[in-house]
Amino acid sequence: MLDIAGLEKSFGARSVLRSVSLRVGGGEYIAIVGESGVGKSTLLNVIAGLEPADAGQVRFEGTDLGSLDDDARTRLRRDCFGFVFQAFHVLPHLTVLQNVALPLLLRGQEKEAMEEKARQTIAAVGLGGREDSMPRELSGGELQRVAIARALVGEPKVVLADEPTGNLDQENARQVLELLRAQVKAHGAAGILVTHSEAAAAGCDRRYRLTASGLAPIG
Repeated sequence: MLDIAGLEKSFGARSVLRSVSLRVGGGEYIAIVGESGVGKSTLLNVIAGLEPADAGQVRFEGTDLGSLDDDARTRLRRDCFGFVFQAFHVLPHLTVLQNVALPLLLRGQEKEAMEEKARQTIAAVGLGGREDSMPRELSGGELQRVAIARALVGEPKVVLADEPTGNLDQENARQVLELLRAQVKAHGAAGILVTHSEAAAAGCDRRYRLTASGLAPIG
C-alpha cells in the first residue's frame, strides 16, 4: 500500500533523511524509533506529501506523490490519510462529536450520516456518552482518544502517529497505544508510529531505528 524508496531530505547543509526505504501493507502497524531531532516528524511530513523530498519516492497504491500537484495531494491526504499528534490538536470550541465529524464535514457528507459515523467511532475508542462534552472537560487520555477517533472516522488507508503519547502519563499512554494499534488493525490501515520510546514501539508488528545514517530494522 505504501512504498517509500530512497528518500533524501536536507535543510541547508544539514542532512535529515538519508536513503530511507520502507514498505507498509494494509493492516501492518510499524514503529520508527529515534532520538529527538533526528527527523521522525520530517519523515512523516514527506510521506504525507507535506514536505517535498530532495530525492526518492513515496508511492501510495502505486501513485507517486511527487507526481501530483498541490490540490491532488491535498485531496489524497483528506481522503486517504489520518493523523494523530502529540499535542492532540482538538479544536477547543467544538464538542467531541463535532471534532470527530470534522473530516467527514470537509468531504461534504450529509449531516445525518456524518454524525452517525462519528458516534460509532467515538464509541469504538471508549468515549460513548461523551459526544456533547467540550475538550476542556476531558482528561489528556480522553483528548487523545478524540484525536484517534477523528483520525480514523473517515476510514483512512494510512494512519500516521507522531509521538501520540508524549503528553500522557504511563497508564494513559499504555491504553492509547493499545487502542491505536487495535483500531489500525480493525480498519486494515497501513499504520506508522514515530516515537523516541522503545516501550511505545514494543507493540508494533515491525520496528525500525532512524538515525543520521538512515533507517534500519530493530531486532
